Amino acid sequence: VQLQASGGGLVQAGGSLRLSCAASGFTLDYFHMGWFRQAPGKEVEGVACISKSGGRTYNTSSMKGRFTIDRDNAKNTVNLQMNILEPEDTAVYYCAAERHSENCSLNGISYEYWGQGTQVTVSS
Repeated sequence: VQLQASGGGLVQAGGSLRLSCAASGFTLDYFHMGWFRQAPGKEVEGVACISKSGGRTYNTSSMKGRFTIDRDNAKNTVNLQMNILEPEDTAVYYCAAERHSENCSLNGISYEYWGQGTQVTVSS
């Protein structure tokens, strides 16, 4: 069972990145999926999640306006499209999966499986 996050990189403020999370060893159809991030010196923060049925939740209105989480069950991936990036978005981004809750959550403690993280750096 493995989650592999990719797509991070260095981008200027105002730019875009698309993160992808590929699952192996299990089928994402049965899992709620979340994206989390951890900036240097800060705690892990929920960014967005998508439920098994496709319902989306974003942590802040800013994230909701700039980020889009979606899932491609055929490819067994979950993606996070990030637009109008800001230096404050600089962090290591993690994807995670869980299946026991009624709906997806932005609380990381709910999640069973975690990817290794991908670095996003936004320069001003």
